[in-house]
Amino acid sequence: MSQALYRKYRSKSLDEVVGQDHVTSVLKNALNSGKTAHAYLLTGPRGVGKTSIARILAHEINQLPYTDESDHLDIIEIDAASNNGVDDVRDLRDKALVAPSSATKKIYIIDEVHMLSKPAFNALLKILEEPPAHVTFILATTDFDKLPPTIISRTQRFHFHLVDEESVVGHLRFIADQEKINIEDAALQLIAKRGGGSFRDSISLLDQMQNIAPGGIISLELVESTLGLATQSQLTEIIEAELAGATDKIVKVLYDLENTGVSAPTIASQLIDEIRSKLTTYPTLVHMLEGLNDTLRSSRPEVKLLITLLAPVVAKTKPVSPEKTAKPKEVKKEVTPEKKVVAANVSKPQPIQKDVSPVDLSDFDWQKVLDYTKDHDHQFTTGVHTLLKKCLGQAVDNKIILYTGNQFTKKQLDSPKKRPILTKILQECGFADVHIETVASPPPPKDEHAARIAAMMGGGEEVDVS
Repeated sequence: MSQALYRKYRSKSLDEVVGQDHVTSVLKNALNSGKTAHAYLLTGPRGVGKTSIARILAHEINQLPYTDESDHLDIIEIDAASNNGVDDVRDLRDKALVAPSSATKKIYIIDEVHMLSKPAFNALLKILEEPPAHVTFILATTDFDKLPPTIISRTQRFHFHLVDEESVVGHLRFIADQEKINIEDAALQLIAKRGGGSFRDSISLLDQMQNIAPGGIISLELVESTLGLATQSQLTEIIEAELAGATDKIVKVLYDLENTGVSAPTIASQLIDEIRSKLTTYPTLVHMLEGLNDTLRSSRPEVKLLITLLAPVVAKTKPVSPEKTAKPKEVKKEVTPEKKVVAANVSKPQPIQKDVSPVDLSDFDWQKVLDYTKDHDHQFTTGVHTLLKKCLGQAVDNKIILYTGNQFTKKQLDSPKKRPILTKILQECGFADVHIETVASPPPPKDEHAARIAAMMGGGEEVDVS
């Protein structure tokens, strides 16, 4: 079985570590002078070299050769994520009192140390306060803020940075050349960007890519497709449409991305990177970053993404005044005299004309209806108020439509027991003899932009972003 590239190309000495010179230079000086500390704390993001440097440092302190397969009795690695109890640390403390078997120092590497329980931290503090001369602790964590100040104060802390994109690309190119992976520079840059400054994540992505085009070249487009990403041209289209206020274009690109399986969080993440790189040119785009960042944590990321992209554009759009809307002209049909004569001579039964004068619904207020129902609910004893407060009533074309949101509520309000009560409530509120229609869905969006979005999302409730 082949070895993963991130393990194969893991640094074997402090000189091989890339992007953390501020850490390696201090450690090399300490090793050269023989003034090493009894406890080190390595903090920073994942995949930037904390564990590698911990292992290298442990071997350098003991002047032992180091390879990725190195295994020494006096260098003990502990994963605090699975060994985080007070008994685990007490056992460590008891064994630490025993002198090393063959090396100069007995070294404990505790990874993800922030996972220790509070009693376990207290037990660890005991030995950090008064460590045996033959023991060195190297603690590593991605979550520095969860460590007790008492632990931090008894260590030498080194904070690791995310590696800059240029350094990552250079390292990936070195690995690709060594492994004879034929890949474009633009594809490597995308992999480095998706790796987010983590060597391990970036190398793992390169490892994944090397099998997608056996014998051929790995292009930027191939990487975008394989990783399920929006293309650079699509990202540019979205940004240009945002700047131009072209909502139709934004919706179309998002619809195309949805059809190709690109997730909303992925689009948001890519747009964050793209906007940050263009802020000096388009500073007005900064308003989008917060919404895009919230999209990554949203329970409905596709909706949050639409709101983030469309709300600022829709807010700028001036609504057309009703009086300015051109009314279609009525086309009058001319009736020939001959037809008039025929019409006059043919007697037809005239339908009985009913009084269909429209009900005045101009002052219809659904909240007032709900308030009335609440105040008089004791008279009805049928739970009508409980049903109506889940609905939204609107006056539409000389009738009242109740959007119930679901089939159950609609069925209840249409029942022979509750429909007469509903009619009586509306009559008491001043709307007698009005036609009532129930609809088992949320109310429709108020404008065509929202309607298109709702159609794209398969329906849903309109969100007010004003």
